Amino acid sequence: MTTLATEVRLASRPHGWPTAANFEIAQATLPDPAPGQVLVRNLVMTVDPYMRGRMNDTRSYVPPFAIGEALDGGAVGEIVSSTVDSLRPGDVVLHGLGWRSHALLDAKNATKVDPTVAPVNAYLGVLGMPGLTAYAGLLKTAEFQQGDAVFVSSAAGAVGQVVGQLARIRGASRVVGSAGSADKVAYLTDELGFDAAFNYKDGPVADQLAAAAPDGIDVYFDNVGGDHLEAALSRLNVHGRITSCGMISVYNNTEASAAPRNLALMIGKRITMRGMLVNDHASLKDTFIAEVAPLIASGELRYRETVVDGLAQAPEAFLAMLRGENTGKMLVSI
Repeated sequence: MTTLATEVRLASRPHGWPTAANFEIAQATLPDPAPGQVLVRNLVMTVDPYMRGRMNDTRSYVPPFAIGEALDGGAVGEIVSSTVDSLRPGDVVLHGLGWRSHALLDAKNATKVDPTVAPVNAYLGVLGMPGLTAYAGLLKTAEFQQGDAVFVSSAAGAVGQVVGQLARIRGASRVVGSAGSADKVAYLTDELGFDAAFNYKDGPVADQLAAAAPDGIDVYFDNVGGDHLEAALSRLNVHGRITSCGMISVYNNTEASAAPRNLALMIGKRITMRGMLVNDHASLKDTFIAEVAPLIASGELRYRETVVDGLAQAPEAFLAMLRGENTGKMLVSI
């Protein structure tokens, strides 16, 4: 028998901001699993900022999406049929073929997860790639130490919300976050325990950061780039550290960004700036889950998700994420 699947394909490459016209909804026929394969009915998928770069036909750390082909990304689904003993129908697995209703994949690329330990959505968010990114980016890349003052941009996003709380739990002297609305600012300070937060739309980031961190910062976790990075360079103390995780402010630019204009500050302040990819830190996954899962269970570490219903709404969910309309992880329920 064959399975009729619905999938979201890249119809054309965007120039600047993507639009709905860059996507198409299509049908595909999947055969039964071959030896060593499983067929998965997807339950939930993720949309992430890095996917914007894959829509460009440029060389990067991951191949670009192909025109006319289904996009891919993290997803959690239920096995429908299997040819391997280790994964059976009804098992729930994490895998990399999202943006479709059903996925046919090699069993070695599917990781079994336990929905009784945590909600399936968590394996794409706080206990998944974003959570591990936050953990590794703060503790390994930025080499966070107790007493550090930390600034996190896009702090109400999937990664930022975890970074700030981990810093607080591990003894930061001050945790500051930026976000794009008054509601998100309140979420950071009232619910997540940030010491200060500001809406970057309310005025120059440099001025607001100076007011929120009068004694400077030791660590900047960068998800935004641009004026946020420029402001952070001005406020970083001597021997400050930067984790460059993302630069969403420039992903849709058609011309080079002017900021930061103060990179020379890195010399006198002896600042360290490191880019990070979560795949480089796979060895930390078990340690990360062992530390963070109990914090979630106890309520000491909190998180939010923004869930859009329906695979056909995945393109709009992606565009809304780029516009910053989500709080926490942006997910699509399939």
